[in-house]
Amino acid sequence: MSQTDLKQQLVERFREVNGDHPMTGADDAYVSVQFVPLEELCAVRGRDADAVRRLMLRRRLPLPGYLRTDGAEMVPADLFDLADEAGSTDLLEAWFTAHWDDPVTGKAEWDAYLSGQYVCLHSVTPATIQRKEHLTAAIGAAAKEPDAASEQWSERLHALIDELDALEPAFTAYDRLRFGGPTSRDTCIDAMRARFPRP
Repeated sequence: MSQTDLKQQLVERFREVNGDHPMTGADDAYVSVQFVPLEELCAVRGRDADAVRRLMLRRRLPLPGYLRTDGAEMVPADLFDLADEAGSTDLLEAWFTAHWDDPVTGKAEWDAYLSGQYVCLHSVTPATIQRKEHLTAAIGAAAKEPDAASEQWSERLHALIDELDALEPAFTAYDRLRFGGPTSRDTCIDAMRARFPRP
């Protein structure tokens, strides 16, 4: 299969997962800072880009996080790190899902990881995925705590928000289109800071 065919298959898979939404110049600029083109990363890491595309299509590595308007497949700089830690791309799924006690949850997280949509984390690992889930749940439940609005409560809340802020990038307008609404940064960081300002 030619490179053109592989790239087209990857574009089609990406759009199946994310929908067909336009990228703006601002989106491209954001993505170019946060991610790297697949071809460039492969050149630096001594990988064959077409072989990596095949691994993505075979559900051994995650899809690109974004497709820039010039066609570049934009991926995180640490794309290969988890497979290296697991021992190989063939061992990655078992290594990844073993981080969850519940196999059903582990499989769901694996599917989410493969989608390439974990653009909500600077570094995508089982630990950061789990920590983000804990933080967003705790922030969402904070307003119902018995001591809500107390000084101690505010300190706890803002510590959670600050930790989530450190884990997450800024996101871009394209993300709000493909996810069909606000991002976790919108709801758990920006909105909560506005609703409950630091004392």
